[in-house]
Amino acid sequence: MSEELERILAQLTQPDNAVIQQATAQLKQAFKDPAIIPALCAVMTGSQDGQIRQSAAVMLRMRVRKHWKKISPDHRESLKAVVLQAFQQETEHTVRHSLSQLSAVLVKHETPDRWPALLILINQSTKSNNPQDRQVGLLLLSKVMGSNPEPFKPHYKQLLQLFGNVLQDLNNPTALYYCILTLTSITAYTGTEEMNLMRSLIPKLLVALKHLIQADQDQASEAMEVFDELMESEVSIVVPHITEIVQFCLEISADVSLSSSLRVKALSCIAVLIRLKNKAVLKHKLLQPILQVVFPILSAVPPPGEEDPEDEEGNTDGDSENPKHFAVQVIDTMALHMPPEKLFHQLLPHTKACLASENPYERKGGLMCLAVLAEGCADHIRTKMLSSMLETVCRSLSDSNQVVRSAALFALGQFSEHLQPDVSKYHTELMPLLLGYLSTVNQTTVGHMTKAFYALENFLESLGQDIEPYLPTLMETMLSALNTAENLKLKELTVSAIGAIANAAKEMLVPYFPPVIDSLKGFLTDTREEMRALQTQALDTLSVLARTVGQEVFNPLAAECVQLGLNLTNAVDDPDLRRCTYSLFSAVSEVSPDCLNPHLTSITTLMQLSLRSTEGVTAHLDEDKQFVLLDDEDDDANDEGEEGDIVLEEDCENEVDDRDIAGFNVENAYIDEKEDACEALGEIAFNTGVAFQPFLESSFQQVYELCDFPHEDVRRAAFGALGQFCRAQHKVWKETPTEANHLALHKLLEVVVPCFLEAVRQERERQVVMAVLESMNALIKSCQGEALQVPGRLAEISNAIRDVLKKKTVCQDVGGDETDDDDQQAEYDAMLQEFAGEGIPVLASAVPAETFYPHLNDLLPLIMSKAKSSCTEADRSFSIGTIGEILHALVGVDGGRGVAGRLAKRLLPVLVAGVKDNDPEVRNNSVFALGALAQAAGPIVANDYPLMLSLFSNLLSKESDLRVIDNLCAALCRMILSHVEGVPLEQVFPALVACLPLKEDMEENKTIYNCLAVLYSHNPTLVVSQLKPIVSAACHLLGTKDIDNETQNTMLVLLRGVALQHSQEFQIAVMSLPDDQRNKMTMAVSQS
Repeated sequence: MSEELERILAQLTQPDNAVIQQATAQLKQAFKDPAIIPALCAVMTGSQDGQIRQSAAVMLRMRVRKHWKKISPDHRESLKAVVLQAFQQETEHTVRHSLSQLSAVLVKHETPDRWPALLILINQSTKSNNPQDRQVGLLLLSKVMGSNPEPFKPHYKQLLQLFGNVLQDLNNPTALYYCILTLTSITAYTGTEEMNLMRSLIPKLLVALKHLIQADQDQASEAMEVFDELMESEVSIVVPHITEIVQFCLEISADVSLSSSLRVKALSCIAVLIRLKNKAVLKHKLLQPILQVVFPILSAVPPPGEEDPEDEEGNTDGDSENPKHFAVQVIDTMALHMPPEKLFHQLLPHTKACLASENPYERKGGLMCLAVLAEGCADHIRTKMLSSMLETVCRSLSDSNQVVRSAALFALGQFSEHLQPDVSKYHTELMPLLLGYLSTVNQTTVGHMTKAFYALENFLESLGQDIEPYLPTLMETMLSALNTAENLKLKELTVSAIGAIANAAKEMLVPYFPPVIDSLKGFLTDTREEMRALQTQALDTLSVLARTVGQEVFNPLAAECVQLGLNLTNAVDDPDLRRCTYSLFSAVSEVSPDCLNPHLTSITTLMQLSLRSTEGVTAHLDEDKQFVLLDDEDDDANDEGEEGDIVLEEDCENEVDDRDIAGFNVENAYIDEKEDACEALGEIAFNTGVAFQPFLESSFQQVYELCDFPHEDVRRAAFGALGQFCRAQHKVWKETPTEANHLALHKLLEVVVPCFLEAVRQERERQVVMAVLESMNALIKSCQGEALQVPGRLAEISNAIRDVLKKKTVCQDVGGDETDDDDQQAEYDAMLQEFAGEGIPVLASAVPAETFYPHLNDLLPLIMSKAKSSCTEADRSFSIGTIGEILHALVGVDGGRGVAGRLAKRLLPVLVAGVKDNDPEVRNNSVFALGALAQAAGPIVANDYPLMLSLFSNLLSKESDLRVIDNLCAALCRMILSHVEGVPLEQVFPALVACLPLKEDMEENKTIYNCLAVLYSHNPTLVVSQLKPIVSAACHLLGTKDIDNETQNTMLVLLRGVALQHSQEFQIAVMSLPDDQRNKMTMAVSQS
C-alpha cells in the first residue's frame, strides 16, 4: 500500500487541478483502510522525496489528532517508535519541523511519562557534543513543550538547568532560538520552586538575544516575546534585572539599522515594564535614560521622499509597526502609570527643547508628546499648566509647516477630550481658530481636514450652552458641506461634526433639524458600496439627535428610524453598520421605547448573533494549510455512529485545536460590534422594561459569557450590561410586584454581584475594574437593600472597596516588592480608588445606619488619609467630597442621625481644615460636607454651630469662587432646616438672601427654596423683611431649566402665599423689578 500511497502523494504536488482532484479522491478512499497508519509511516521514513515525506508526516498528524481513539494500540506503539526513528535520520529542516509537530500531537494523547523514548531522545540530543544534534533536539523540545507544557512540570527544574547551558551556546543561534521559544511556553506554568532558576537565566537570556539579533532579526523578534510572557505571568522574576532589561531594550530601540519590528518589540517591552513596574522604573532612575532614547525616535525625520504614516494622504490608521508610533505610546504609558509630578519634572525639558527646535519634525514630536499626556495627567495639567500648554498648541496651529499644524490639531483634540470642563472656558480664543480651518474646507487635503474635524468635534462636544454664538456659522458651514462637498470623506466628517454640535446645542439645534434629517435619510437609503462609511456615520449622528433634540421633535420619526436600521442590517453585512444600528436602537429606546417593542424579537436576535459570532476572529495556523483539503471529514459519516460518544468527544476537541494555532487576530470592527451590542442590550432592557422580559434570560446568558472575553473593551461593556439587566428586572418588579418577578431579580443578583466582586479582585485591567465598580454602584443605588439581602453580602462589598482603597487588587498589583512610601500615584490609580470611594455613600443610603456603621468605621480612615495637606488637590477633593456624600446619605436612612453624631468629632477637624484650603474645589466640598453634617446630626452637633457659622462668615467675606458661595448658602439652609434654634437668623438670613440667586450650583436651589418655605411657615415676618431680594432671585428662575418641577412648585406656592397674605409688601417688591421681569412675576403668581 505504501508505494500506491507515495504515488498518490506525488500527484498532489503536480500543478494540474484535474490530477490533484483525482488524487484527493483516491486518498480519501485509502484513508478508509486501517493499514493507512503503517503505510504513511513507511512513506514518511522511506520516500526519497522530502516534500512527500513531509506530506506523510502532516497527514499522520491530522489522523492522530482527529482519530486517536480509532488507532489500534499496536499501531500507536509502532507510530511512536517510527516518528523518533524518522526524526533522527531526517536531514531536511521542513520535514523535521513537521515530525516535531506530529510528536507534539502524540504527546497530547500519550503524556511524556507514557513515552519514555521521547524523553531519552530529547535528553541525549540536547546534551550532544554535535551542534546539529543540539539544534534538532531543541526543535523537537520546543514543539512538544509548546503544544502541551503542563505535563512536563516534573521536568521543569532539569529543563531550566539545560536552558542555562544552551543559552551560553552563542555560536549556535538556531539552538538559542528554539531554547528561548521553549522557555516562553513554560513561563506561565512555572511555580515558586522554579523562580530562582528562572531569575538566574535573565542575564544569559539578554546575551543570547544580542547574538540572535546578529544572526536572524526575525527569529530574535519572535524570541523577544519571552519578556511579554515573563512580565505578564511572573513579573517578579524580571524586577531584579530591570535595569539590564531596560538598557538592552533601549539599545535595540535606538539602533536604526535594525528592523522596525524588532525596535517596536523593544519599545513595547519598555511600555509594559512601565505599566507593570512604574515604581521600580523610577526607583532605579530609568526614566531619564528612557526619555533620552525615546525623544529622538518620536521626533525623527522620515527617510527622504517619505512621510510619517499619519501624515500620508489617504492613510487613516497609521502604521502600527512603526517605531515612532510606539515611542509616543511609551510616553502615553508613562502618563497613565506614573505620578505626574515625577514625570513632568524629567519630561518637560525634552518637550520644551523639541517645541523650540528649527526642525519641524522635532516640533511635531513635542506636540505629540503634549497630546498623549492629556489623558493620564489630566488633573495635573488642568490645575497647573493648561493655559501655557494651550498657548503652545494655538501658536503651532499657525506654524508654517503642515506636519506641525496637523500635530497641533491632534493635540487640541486630545486636550478637548480629556481636559474638560476647563478647556471649554477658552472658547473665545479657540473657536475662531477652528472656524478659520473650516472655512478652507475645500482647499485643504482631506487628511489634514480630518485632523481639523477631530479637534473641532472634541472641542464642541463639551461646549454646552456656550456654543450658541457660534451655532449659525457652524451649521451654515455644515449644511453647505453636506450639499456641495463632492468628497464622501468630507461628507462623513461633516455628519460626524453635526453629532458633536447636537451634543452641545441640544434643543438649540431644532431649527436646523429638518434639512439635517433629509440629508441623513438620503445617505441611509443609498445602497452603493462606497456609501458604507458615510452611512455608518449617519446612523451614529441620528442616535445623537434622538437623545438631544427633545422628545416632541424626534418622536414622529422614531418608528421610521427603527425600520431604517432594520432594513440596513438586512441588506448589508457589515459589523460597523450593525454596531451603529444597535446604538440607534438604544437611543430610540430612551426617547420612544414603544416604537421598539414590536421589533424586539428581531433586534435581540440580531444582537445576540453579534455577541456569539466568531466572525472577524482569524487563527494563524502554524503551517500545512495546503493539506486541509485532505482532512477526512467524511470518515465519521460512514461509521454509522460507531463509537458515538467518542466521536462526539473528539468533535468537540477538533472545533479548534488551539495548539496548532499560533495566535488569534480579532478585527477591531468585530470587537466594537460586540461592545456596542452589550451596551445597547443593557440600555434597551432597562428602557423597554416589561416588554423585554421574554428576551432577558437569553440576553443575560450571552452577555455573561463575554465577561472573560480576551478584549478588555468587550469585558467592560459586558459587566455594564449585567448591571443594567439587574436594574431592568428591579424596575419590572417595582412596577409589578409579583413573587415571580421578585425571584427573578434575586436569581440575577445572586449571579451578578459575586461576578462583580470577583472581577474587582482578579481583573487585570484598571479600566475594566472602574467599569465594574461603576456598574455595581448603579445597581446598588437602584436595587437598594434588595442587592444586599444575601447574608454577608454587605461585608463582601465593603471589603472589596477596602481592597481597592488599600491597593490590594490584581489590577493595582506592584509585585509586592515596593512599598508605597509617598502619597504620589498615577492619576488613573487615583481614579480607580475614586470609583471605589463612590460606593461608600451608595451603601450608606441602602441600609440602616447602624447596620453599615461597623463597615463605615473600617473605611473612613482610608478616605480621611487622603485629606492630608501633602496629598494632591484631586485626592483632597475626593476625600472630602466622599465624606460629604456619606453624611448626605445618612440624612435619609434609619438611625442616620445617631451615626452622624458619633462621627462628628472625628470629621469636624478635617472639614474645618478643608474650608481653609487653597483649592476652590476642596473648599466647595468642605462647605457642602459641613452642611450635610449639620443636616444629618442636627441638635447633636448644636455645640459646633457657632464654630461653623464663624467659619462661614469669614469665608463669605473673602470668597470669590461662585460655586463655593452657592454651596455656602445651601449649607446655611441645611443648618436652619436641621436645628433652627442654633442659627441667629437676624444676622444670618439677610447675608444668605443677599447671595441669591445661585450662580453655578443650580441643584442647590431645591435646598434654598425648601428652607425659605419652611421659614415662611414658622417666621413669616423674617421672610417678608427680605422680600425684595427674594422676589428678584425667584424671578431669575421662573420658566428656566435651572430648577426641576418640584422646586418650581415650592417656589410658586411660597410666592403666591406671600402675595395673598402680605400683598402690599409683595407689590412693592414686584414694582422694584425691571419691566419684563415684573410682568413675568405677575403672570406666574396670578396663574393658579
